[in-house]
Amino acid sequence: MIALETYQARFSSLSFAEPKAGVLEVILEKPGKLNAADANMHTDLASIWPVIDGDGAVRVVLVRGGGKNFSSGGDFSLIEDMIGNDAVLLRVWKEARDLVYNIVNCGKPVVSAIRGVAVGAGLAVALLADISIAGKKARILDGHVKLGVAAGDHAVIIWPLLCGLAKAKYHLMTNTPISGEAAERMGLVSLCVEDDDVYDKALQTAVQLAAGSASALSFTKYALNNWLRLAGPNFDASLALEFLGFRLPDVKEGLESAREKRPPNFKA
Repeated sequence: MIALETYQARFSSLSFAEPKAGVLEVILEKPGKLNAADANMHTDLASIWPVIDGDGAVRVVLVRGGGKNFSSGGDFSLIEDMIGNDAVLLRVWKEARDLVYNIVNCGKPVVSAIRGVAVGAGLAVALLADISIAGKKARILDGHVKLGVAAGDHAVIIWPLLCGLAKAKYHLMTNTPISGEAAERMGLVSLCVEDDDVYDKALQTAVQLAAGSASALSFTKYALNNWLRLAGPNFDASLALEFLGFRLPDVKEGLESAREKRPPNFKA
């Protein structure tokens, strides 16, 4: 395995551990900010997967949030920069595209441990994992329409496949949060356990996968993910429409209302 110090130096916004041989733990960690993805973390989450894919000693990836939450999504400062700066908007659009496709194309199995809040870009990583383990009280929320932009990131490529079009439309368009228990019933996550057991179950699953045939697992993942590749044009359209929204008035009200912790007042 590439030394953890090397991963840390190259992807400084993330934290890393090797809890078991062959298992690389990737940790989204921003204390005091619910592990929100700032500009550096967004870049790292997009670019780390090809490096992991090329690390012959990594057999499985376990991704989690630091503390009791997964991630609250994009940091407000990053969103503000996207609204006001064309170069930032284009960079983040490319990263958002690469984040999804790089996880889909990574040949290593990915297990996510979802506790607490999981929103936006963080949720993309959580749900695009091959096996997702959620706590009963996890709070899963796409969040885009409340911000005033189209549901983008990962949602259109995978939610209809996991939980069906009717459920996907309801939750993505009404911005209704989903508990871990409900997410399991809907098929949005692989498994739901007690909140205090999420990490242990995720690690147990990662260790089980690490003991399996690397080629068999990689080939199985590749074949299954062709369902997601078929949905690639839908995803590309959703991402383009999401980022178009960052040039329209509603996103400014969405961001201001989020900062003020009040419902948005979108004008007709």
